[in-house]
Amino acid sequence: MRRVLLTGAAGGIGRRMRQALANVYPILRVSDISDLGPAAEGEEIAIGDFTDPDDLKRLVAGVDGIIHLGGLSVEHEWDDILRVNIDGTYRLYEAAYEAGVKRIVFASSNHAIGFYPRTQHLDGSERPRPDCRYGLSKVFGEGLSQYFADNYGLGILTIRIGWCFEKPNTPRTLASWVSIGDLTRLCRVGLETPELHHEIVWGVSDNSRTLWDNTTARRLGFVPQDSSDIWAAEVDAGPPEPGNDVALAVQGGPFASTGYEGDPERVTRQKPLA
Repeated sequence: MRRVLLTGAAGGIGRRMRQALANVYPILRVSDISDLGPAAEGEEIAIGDFTDPDDLKRLVAGVDGIIHLGGLSVEHEWDDILRVNIDGTYRLYEAAYEAGVKRIVFASSNHAIGFYPRTQHLDGSERPRPDCRYGLSKVFGEGLSQYFADNYGLGILTIRIGWCFEKPNTPRTLASWVSIGDLTRLCRVGLETPELHHEIVWGVSDNSRTLWDNTTARRLGFVPQDSSDIWAAEVDAGPPEPGNDVALAVQGGPFASTGYEGDPERVTRQKPLA
């Protein structure tokens, strides 16, 4: 990997990963539609929209690997999800193949499986159960990754990212927390592991209460160095986790219960389309 493209570099995860990747590769090309400030040593700034064909060709030109964090990171209206997370991701993969990119790390999400109950331990082989339109777009990205690996020979690592904030604050996030250091290490595994075809792994640190079996990531060489366990006593002593019956029962938490706001007596999984 000589030149690596980091999309979504102005986002919450992207800003921190940009710092974590400093001087790791000879050239880090950071991209977003927002201002990225001045280029640091070893960086290229590439302001552009990966849903725009002309911008996209410029973004992927000369790139060896891509960490694709770009896109809508929370629930949005369907037309926006379709344009950015679905069609935009397809166009990125297509342009990457045509430009000769060898590796892609795709930022999927735990919301691709958010309707599984918290009582069930997952190993990544289960069929998707998205909890929202955003999660549905990540299911598409996972299928797209398999398709481009099988049909075009790209090496792709799909990471179902958990809770990537400073520290957990609920039982759910205590289980799903991932440090930016561990997430960056996992992205590097995706870019640097020899003979990678397509694998789905969990973006989670070494948490004793995790609901996810990350054996595949460890087989590829991922060694997490952080754990949410240091905050377990603080979270246990804190207030109860907010949410209705659905949010508290499933792994996606509040993403799975957006249809119930203001109606705590309504226990059904049908969500409004508007």
